[in-house]
Amino acid sequence: MQASEVPRAVAAAMSTASSLGLTVDDALVLHDSNKLTLRLLPCDVLARVAPVAQQVARFEIELAQRLAESGCPVAALEPRVEPRVHERDGFVVTLWTYHEPVTSREVPPADYAHALERLHAGMRELDVPTPHFTDRVEQARQLVADRDRTPALADADRELLGDTLRSLGRVIGERGGAEQLLHGEPHPGNVLTTENGLLFIDLETCCRGPVEFDLAHTPEEVGEHYPDVDQDVLRECRILVPAMVTAWRWDRDDQLPDGRRLGTEWLGRIRAALDRR
Repeated sequence: MQASEVPRAVAAAMSTASSLGLTVDDALVLHDSNKLTLRLLPCDVLARVAPVAQQVARFEIELAQRLAESGCPVAALEPRVEPRVHERDGFVVTLWTYHEPVTSREVPPADYAHALERLHAGMRELDVPTPHFTDRVEQARQLVADRDRTPALADADRELLGDTLRSLGRVIGERGGAEQLLHGEPHPGNVLTTENGLLFIDLETCCRGPVEFDLAHTPEEVGEHYPDVDQDVLRECRILVPAMVTAWRWDRDDQLPDGRRLGTEWLGRIRAALDRR
């Protein structure tokens, strides 16, 4: 979120929660990306705030409710207020249960894989309209092809990313394996380690595709514990996904701290992976 918008976004979250009868005296910024994530105190509620034009909050709330009802490991909505999207001052605000993170240990890969397997099992039971994973790949490819949006990307790097996104997206999409509803980005940043186990957050990136696409966002050891994985597809996805993420780092409007350095570093990793392939 643009720095100039953060104070207004915080105010929108605090006033929304207060209007719903929650006691709010302070707000702590937990994460700032395309959404602002806040911990509201002393009511201890997690608020997610985004500009109205960029939000898919209604979809995320409905999906979270359905997955939670089926026992999937997802973060729950705040039970003290009505589960809906609130609009205020040009922002949408959603309110969620705050989970105190458990940071004393790393997540065992087997636990990570089991939690993702449970999430996927619940998602297979849902029929909701979502993009195909190749639609997201195409968005990244179009970004790379647009020199106005990625002006700092060198020609050789632009060709590398464009070719990788186009060829691997097509190859994986044409394999004809089983596809289902996916989280879309179940990387460690979207996993909470809580006293109740692992919980997945940020469902706005859901798409359809092979489970290997989701696994490619996780540490490599996780894939070793997930059952019935097509290792060939997973290897391809482990190149495709970094190519997508790297493309976003070269967007002139990218706000990720140190994003350009990461984009350069990941280009080197993609080249090495392609050489091994």
